[in-house]
Amino acid sequence: MATKTAETRGFETEAKQLLHLMIHSLYSNKEIFLRELISNASDAADKLRFAALSEPDLLTSGGEPQVQIDFDAKKNTLTISDSGIGMTRDEVISNLGTIAKSGTAQFLESLTGDQKKDSQLIGQFGVGFYSAFIVADEVEVLTRKAGTPEDEATLWISKGEADYSIDAATKATAGTQITLHLKDEEKEYAESYRLRSIVKKYADHISIPVLMEKENFAAEEADDAEGAAEKTHRERIRSSKPSEGAMDAFAQRCKKRRI
Repeated sequence: MATKTAETRGFETEAKQLLHLMIHSLYSNKEIFLRELISNASDAADKLRFAALSEPDLLTSGGEPQVQIDFDAKKNTLTISDSGIGMTRDEVISNLGTIAKSGTAQFLESLTGDQKKDSQLIGQFGVGFYSAFIVADEVEVLTRKAGTPEDEATLWISKGEADYSIDAATKATAGTQITLHLKDEEKEYAESYRLRSIVKKYADHISIPVLMEKENFAAEEADDAEGAAEKTHRERIRSSKPSEGAMDAFAQRCKKRRI
């Protein structure tokens, strides 16, 4: 429900062009959206580590930085969460609302018409977040900047059209949670096997664990309540340190990444 802090803002012209491109033009390589969202989550963890060098209290919450992937086949949603630096309300507006500040014009000018090649440009120009709209008809971002109170979180929502809404929210932990309301024809991205295969394919450069719930099929057959409660647990899909070569390649690709 909207509150007195809620507002609706319009995207700029170049942003609309980018969103249209993401939704309608790069459809042949849709799975790149997950690569980009996981990369952004890893970047957020790196930024938190860097900030903590001068502000150690930012890490007082404990626990290792990680990316968590959850899905709900019934609701047709996919959620990517990180325990990284998070964003303030102003940063959300700057990073998610004013896309043109992140090299959108250069990105559009660099397009070749080859969808495979063009999909590789996304991370270079810091516009990877918007690839979520390739598979989602609505995206929600709930974020809280590290070091801020629980009630200073921000909720950003957009259908990838002319505008977006932004509102105050509450979030128990720092970091960012991105929920994709998948299009009817993109149900495969709310399936465990499909998601695991994408993560294993693209996450070589990730320096933090990527976790998903693992089904325990033996528990599925248990009739007692205890067995049912233990049906799932977290599994690391990507947990080993990336190779030096993979990190170098990732660093070069993401020099201009913004969020």
